[in-house]
Amino acid sequence: MATATAINATSLREQVYHYLRRAINRGDLTPGAHIDQNRVASELGISRQPLRDALIQLEAEGFVRILPRRGVVVRQLTLEDIRHLYEIIGALEGAAVVAVGAGLDLNRLTAMRSLNADMVRAIDEGDFERYYELNVEFHETFLTLCDNADLVRTVRISKQLLYDFPRVAGFVPEWELRSTEEHAELVDLLEQGSIRSAGDYLRDVHWSFDVQQRFVLQYYFGAVAGKR
Repeated sequence: MATATAINATSLREQVYHYLRRAINRGDLTPGAHIDQNRVASELGISRQPLRDALIQLEAEGFVRILPRRGVVVRQLTLEDIRHLYEIIGALEGAAVVAVGAGLDLNRLTAMRSLNADMVRAIDEGDFERYYELNVEFHETFLTLCDNADLVRTVRISKQLLYDFPRVAGFVPEWELRSTEEHAELVDLLEQGSIRSAGDYLRDVHWSFDVQQRFVLQYYFGAVAGKR
């Protein structure tokens, strides 16, 4: 049985981990920035050990780089990194929806349509945070049915890397609306029983970097559509 000391240490590591994740998400820690471990430890009133443990976890998940004799820096996502993340998410979400397709009954498909309709309303209201939450929930409807825990964990971490990466354009209504149209097409395929086609659609359209590239450039880098 774990001791109270071990439990407290684990809890502290998790708290530090989430503190740093929030700092990255808010842009307090920007890509390429060095993390001042002494300052963080002092601000949180902790020793260096739980901080080191949290940084090791963040490196394993791809959020930071631990550089020998140079310290810890926040990872900088390149366009190629984003392409690779799209390929990973598309392949794995496509596989997940094929694996659980039969479990997506009418109630779940109705819930997905309702979430998608709420996303459209959030776009109309310019509420990106609400849109983001609903978008995650839409995809979680089928991911939570998948019994491949490693697959689900990889998808979630890959998405977090994309979502935590600072964005030049916080809201691209044309892209968000197009995403809801793709969601509707996905649900149509699932309702028709075209499970494999639904998986292909997720991989080859919804999470296709080539299909989404002009929006990716605008969203993450502020590039004019069609230009790098």
